[in-house]
Amino acid sequence: MSLLTVGSVAFDKIETPFGKTDKIIGGAATYITLAASYFTKKNNLVGIVGADFPQEMIDSLKAHGVDTAGLEVDPNGKTFFWSGRYHNDMNSRDTLETQLNVLENYEPTIPEQYQDCEFLMLGNMVPAVQHMTLNKFHKKPKFVMLDTMNLWMDIAMDDLKGIIAEIDCLTINDSEARQLSGDYSLKKAANTIMAMGPKTLIIKKGEHGALLFQGERTFFCPALPLEEVFDPTGAGDTFAGGFIGYLAQTDDFSFENMKRGIIYGSAMASFCVEKFGVERIQNLTEREIDDRVMEFVQLSSFEIN
Repeated sequence: MSLLTVGSVAFDKIETPFGKTDKIIGGAATYITLAASYFTKKNNLVGIVGADFPQEMIDSLKAHGVDTAGLEVDPNGKTFFWSGRYHNDMNSRDTLETQLNVLENYEPTIPEQYQDCEFLMLGNMVPAVQHMTLNKFHKKPKFVMLDTMNLWMDIAMDDLKGIIAEIDCLTINDSEARQLSGDYSLKKAANTIMAMGPKTLIIKKGEHGALLFQGERTFFCPALPLEEVFDPTGAGDTFAGGFIGYLAQTDDFSFENMKRGIIYGSAMASFCVEKFGVERIQNLTEREIDDRVMEFVQLSSFEIN
């Protein structure tokens, strides 16, 4: 099944307790498409970069099977840039600098060859742009997943609720779920959010795993204990890419299969944090992924007589 991801392709500059980087490749769509590439073969990308974006990274995406026909290159612009510093707990961070550059006035264009995509991943963007993007399809994809953040809840809540009403699956973190719903209990928050439109909700809890909600059903996937976490940037996007990539591969929307998708997404995210940027997820093997998934299975598997 074909997957289309619409989102940012960017530069990041990161500082964590384990070190810091100069400009490295980042962006939601970059992480999502790389993670999804290990599962689905029809993997398309829509985004924009400036003339400063390295051709070798575009070539790397292509080598992963990502169709980059929808990646615009503005010959007169500069690529989106974000710089941040993580605190010692690695769960909080300070934004040091943001340069919107080519993203400031960007309106995604959906190439005709992507119009028949069956799975659509809307990476974190301005909600009005996400809505505009969805409306550009001749026929709505059969599964639409969306990521967002607390900033849009602060400044564009009505627009955000408008696009949420039209999607199938929303992925947010626990603090965002509480802000969006107004409920502290995540179970209550899930019910409130699903009443807004999405049939499926994923609440990410960082180092404490992820929750999957669908109707009255709930599944919890633990996070894998790692000896070292170098860089959590992009982990949520990598998770989303693994999840929707697995769904696109299997074309199965059952709750049981989504539970498996959560495991695969969590496995991909656990690789992402082991190195800075996209370095770790660029060269994974099928054996590494299978072994990591089995670690998750063993982590929560038990018998009761």
